[in-house]
Amino acid sequence: MSSNIVSSSAAPQAASTPERNAQVVTFFARLQEVAAGGEIEQHWRNFGKGVEAAAQSIEYALRELRFESRMHHGTVQQLAKAALPVIALDQSGDAVIVGRAEGDDLLIQRVGSEKAETVKAADFAREFSGTWVSGTLSTDAVVAKLDPERRKFGFAWFWHALSKYKTEMAQVLLATFFVQIFALMTPLAFQVVIDKVLTHRSQATLVVMLIALAGVAFFEMLLSGARHYLFSHTTNRVDVELGARLFAHLMRLPMSFFNSRNSGEIIARVRELESARNFLTGQALTAWLDLLFAVVYLAVMFYYSPLLTFIVLAFLPIFFGASYLVSPLLRKKLEDKFALGAENQSFLAETLGAMETLKGQAIESSWRRIWEKRLARYVTSAFESGHTANWTNLVIQTASKLLTVILLGVGAMQVIDGNLTVGGLIAFNMLSGRVNAPILKLSSLWQEFTQMRVSVKRLAEIMDAQPEAATTGNRRATIIGEVAFDNVSFKYHENGPTVLSDVNFKVRTGEIIGVVGISGAGKTTLMRLLQRLYVPQSGRVLVDGIDLASADPHWLRSQVGVVAQDAALFNLTAMENIALGQPSLSFEAVMDVARLAGAHDFINVMPQGYDTVIGERGCLLSGGQRARIAIARALATDPRILLLDEATASLDYESEQVIHNNLRQICAGRTVFIAAHRLTTLRMADRILVLEDGKLVEAGHHTSLIDKPGRYRSLFEASRALEALSKPLSSLNHKAVQTFPNAGEFHV
Repeated sequence: MSSNIVSSSAAPQAASTPERNAQVVTFFARLQEVAAGGEIEQHWRNFGKGVEAAAQSIEYALRELRFESRMHHGTVQQLAKAALPVIALDQSGDAVIVGRAEGDDLLIQRVGSEKAETVKAADFAREFSGTWVSGTLSTDAVVAKLDPERRKFGFAWFWHALSKYKTEMAQVLLATFFVQIFALMTPLAFQVVIDKVLTHRSQATLVVMLIALAGVAFFEMLLSGARHYLFSHTTNRVDVELGARLFAHLMRLPMSFFNSRNSGEIIARVRELESARNFLTGQALTAWLDLLFAVVYLAVMFYYSPLLTFIVLAFLPIFFGASYLVSPLLRKKLEDKFALGAENQSFLAETLGAMETLKGQAIESSWRRIWEKRLARYVTSAFESGHTANWTNLVIQTASKLLTVILLGVGAMQVIDGNLTVGGLIAFNMLSGRVNAPILKLSSLWQEFTQMRVSVKRLAEIMDAQPEAATTGNRRATIIGEVAFDNVSFKYHENGPTVLSDVNFKVRTGEIIGVVGISGAGKTTLMRLLQRLYVPQSGRVLVDGIDLASADPHWLRSQVGVVAQDAALFNLTAMENIALGQPSLSFEAVMDVARLAGAHDFINVMPQGYDTVIGERGCLLSGGQRARIAIARALATDPRILLLDEATASLDYESEQVIHNNLRQICAGRTVFIAAHRLTTLRMADRILVLEDGKLVEAGHHTSLIDKPGRYRSLFEASRALEALSKPLSSLNHKAVQTFPNAGEFHV
C-alpha cells in the first residue's frame, strides 16, 4: 500500500492547519480506496487547538469514513514498528502520512508536496509530537465496496462485529470447556458413591469423593464467574459498536427516508437491534456451546447403555420438530405484534409532542380512548403470539417428561437384568439431563430465532436504505455564494403533486433575495433544495456553478445557515444551542451573534445566563425567543449563504424591529434568501421572487413590483392591511412569564 503513496494529482495541498489535516485524512482514505467528502470537515469544528485536539479530530474523521481508528503515543521507533500507513502529528499539530519504514528511513507524505519523501527517523523525531493515529478499514467499509446483493443487511452484519473479539470468545469457550468437564465429574462421582462406597461401606473413599466434589464445585463457581464476566464485558463492547454503527448509518440517510416514515416507527426498528444482539450473544451462543458438549455426554451415556442412549436420540426430532412446524405461524404473529407496537410508539411520541394542543382542546378523554383501543389491539396480538409459543413449549416439556418416565422404566429393567448398576442408572439420568437441557433450550431458541428474523428484517429496512451520496467531486474550499435554478421541477413523492415547476433564476454573490407566495406556493421547498435535502426530478440547482445533485452535502451544509419556520432547539444550554454547529466557538463570539439576533438581552436575565438549560425543543422559551436563538445559531458558523424561512414569523413587532435593524449587518458578505409573509420586511431585498402554485410568476425589486398590477402588489396590500390590524393588538403587550426557582422572572 505504501508504494501508492506518491500521487501528484491527489496529494494534499497547503492550507490552514485544520484544512491541511482534513486533506491528509482525505488522502489517507483514498490510499485505501475510500471516498472522503465534506463529512469529515465538521470534526475540526468540534475540538480546540493543539496536538491532542488535532489527533482527536483525525481519529473521529477516520471513524466517519468507516475506519477503525485509534490514537497512539510513543517514540519514532515505536511508530516505525506500527502497522503502516498511519497519520503522525508534528509539534504544531500538522499531520503527515507515514507510509513505510525501512531501517532508519521513513517514507512520508506532507501537505502540499507532490510526492512522498524519504527522511531519517532521527530527523523526523525532532519535529514529531509523539502522537499518531492508526486507521484500518472496518467491516462496514469493506462490505460497502461489495455489490448491492452481497452488502445487504443480515446476520453477517452481527457476526462481523463479533469476529473482532475472537480472543475474548476463545477465552469464553475455554472456560465453558472446563465448566462442562467439571459438570461431567458429578454424575460419575455419584455412581462411585452408590456402586462402590455404599456396597463396600468405604468411608475413606466417601471422604475423598466429597472433598473432590466440593473442590469441583468451588472451581466451577470461579470459572463460571470468569466466563460470565468475559462474556458480559465483550457483549457490552459489541453493544456499543453496533449501536454506534446503526446511529451513524441513520445520520447518513437522506430526508426522504425520514419523511416517508414516522419517528415512532424508526425508533421501534432501532430498538430491535437490542433484541437481535441479545439473541446472538446471549442464550444462543451459550446454547450452541453447551450443545457441543452434549455430544461428549452422549458418548459417555452410550458407554453406560446403548439402548437408553438410542431412546434419548429418538426424542430429539420431537423437540426440534415442534418448534420448526410452528415457526411460520409464530413469525406472522410476531410481525403483526411488531407493526402494532411501532404504531403505538409513534402515537405515544406524537402525543407527548402535542400535549399542549391536547390540553388546550380539552380532548384528553377522547385521546385516551384512542390509545386504549390501540393498546388493546397490541395486547391481543402479543397474547396470540405468546399463546402460540406457550403451546409449543408445553408440547416440548410434555415430551421431555415422557422421556424421563421411559428412561426410568427401561433403565430399571436393565438394572434388574444385570445390564446396568443402580449407580450407572442414576449417573445416566443425570447425564441425560445434561444432554436434554441444551437441546430443550435450543428448541425454545428456535422460537426466539423466529423473532430475531423479524427483528433483522425490520432493521434491514434502515440498514439497506441508501445513504446520502458523499462525493469528492468538483467543489470549492469556500462557497462564494452564486446560486442558480435551471428549469427546476420537483415533487416529494413519485405520484405526488408537483411542488415546483420549471423554476429559473440566477443570484449573484451577496444579493438579498425575498421569496414570497401564499402557503403551499413552494417557498420552503425552494429553501430545502438549496440545502440539498432533496434533489429535483428535473433541472439543476447550482451553487458557484456546481450542480448540487452531484455535490457533497456536508460541504454545502457546513457553509449554509438555515433558520426554518419551526427551528428545533435541544435540551442543552443556550450557549450550546447557539454553538451547535461550531462547538469550539468562544463565549465572546457566541455573545456577538446573540446580540446580532436580538437574543443576548433575554438570555442574560435567565437564571444561569448562557448556561441555562432551555428545555426539550426549547420549551422554556417563547416562540419569539426560540426564533432568535435559531437565528444566532445560523450565524454562528459564519455561513456564505443564509436561508431565513419565516424566521421572524413568531416575533413580536419590537423583537422583529431588532432583527430588521441588524439585517444589513446579518446579511453583509452573504447571499441571503428570505421567505416571509410580512412583505414589508422585504423592502431591503435586492430582488423578490414571487411563487404561485410552484411557478415563478414575478421577479424584481420591491419598488418595480409594487408599481404594476400583479400578484406581488395584491399580496403586499393584503399584508399591509393585516399588519395595520395587528399593531393595536400588539400594543396590549401580553407577556407570558416563566418563573425559575430562586431566580426571579424572565420573559418567555
